[in-house]
Amino acid sequence: MNESPFRPRTVLGLVAVGAIAFVALLWFLGNGGGNANNGGGHASGRGLNGFAGLVAMLEADDVDIRRARRKDALRDVGLLVLTPPAEAKGEDIAKIVNERRMIGPTLVVTPKWVAAPVDQQRKAKVPRGWTELVGTEAPRWNGFHDDIAVRLTSHRDAPAGGWRAIGRAGRLPDDRQVLSGEGKALVPLVRSGDGRILAAFLDDDGYYPALNDFAGIDHDVGGDDDGLYPVIFVFEPDLLDNWGLADRGTALMARELVLAAADGTTQPVTFDLTLNGLGASRNLLSLAFEPPFLAATICLLLAMVAVGWRAFCRFGPARQQGRAIALGKTALVENAAGLIRRAGRVHLVTGPYADAVRERLIAALGLPRGHGGAEAEAMIDRAQERRGLSGPPFSELANKLRATRKPHEVARRAAALQQIEKDLT
Repeated sequence: MNESPFRPRTVLGLVAVGAIAFVALLWFLGNGGGNANNGGGHASGRGLNGFAGLVAMLEADDVDIRRARRKDALRDVGLLVLTPPAEAKGEDIAKIVNERRMIGPTLVVTPKWVAAPVDQQRKAKVPRGWTELVGTEAPRWNGFHDDIAVRLTSHRDAPAGGWRAIGRAGRLPDDRQVLSGEGKALVPLVRSGDGRILAAFLDDDGYYPALNDFAGIDHDVGGDDDGLYPVIFVFEPDLLDNWGLADRGTALMARELVLAAADGTTQPVTFDLTLNGLGASRNLLSLAFEPPFLAATICLLLAMVAVGWRAFCRFGPARQQGRAIALGKTALVENAAGLIRRAGRVHLVTGPYADAVRERLIAALGLPRGHGGAEAEAMIDRAQERRGLSGPPFSELANKLRATRKPHEVARRAAALQQIEKDLT
């Protein structure tokens, strides 16, 4: 037998590293595995047009923040913040919003800036995700609230005059390129200095006291459907993006607007990443611990524990495999005995075995030959008496062995004859 070439600690280390690598693979398969800070206008974007600053501010306020990379996460309770790009399909946005009307509020931020990653050849050591704003573009989401018009001003228009809300006012990063909305169903929340609607919510059958309070409207105004949740539009993204939040007043207003949309700090706030192309398949690791796969996972873990325990608690080193057919007369005897046992003819060898023991004893004790079997066995009985051996006489045990049919009785009585042979010789 050879000793194992690996120590137990080495094997345990290999198993642990393999298990960690496997779990990490499952996690990356379910969560995309890439860096979401790609310069886009979404919750993980750290450029001027991103919303990572809003996420960080809310997290510092102990708000439960979630980043949705799967479609099913968009139906969770709480506030959902959608930041779709300008090229998104209006039907996709409408489907998400309509499915949430009885689940939770939805805040839609319309994009404005056309951003590009900073040229690292021109500006050395630029952090990943930084962007340059190279233009503006108003979204055209056909199929999503076509009754609401979105208007983008240009440098030729008069300055917007910052933003205004009830009891609040602030400035915009670019006062000449402002995105605003128009529609009869809109209830303004934030306006520009010249009166354009920068943020609003839909006037429908729902009752939204927190938004009414933010807009300075009487709490009694609104519908009577308590199960309906609001849809909020932020037409001017600079009210919430990283560039706009550089202004302290705008940041405080953005915080109050999001909390009013969520109707308090106890509701979780989910930022969608799927519409920005950062979706991922369902996490295989969490899927393995959900019914109906949970039972199979538990069985697999128990089997792994049992196999590991058996491997490390084995007594001694591994046994080398012997020859398929052993050498010598021992192998011949074992093969012959196995053949007799398989054939069920063990009782046929009882008589020959008793006779063979008798003849060996006659030769070993020097007893006269030529006598019959009964006389020879009687002489062996007398030799037992002379030696003072206790137990049944040889002749009695030999006759019982010849009459035996059951295999275990044959083995027991043959062993008794063998013991008498040992005692006499």
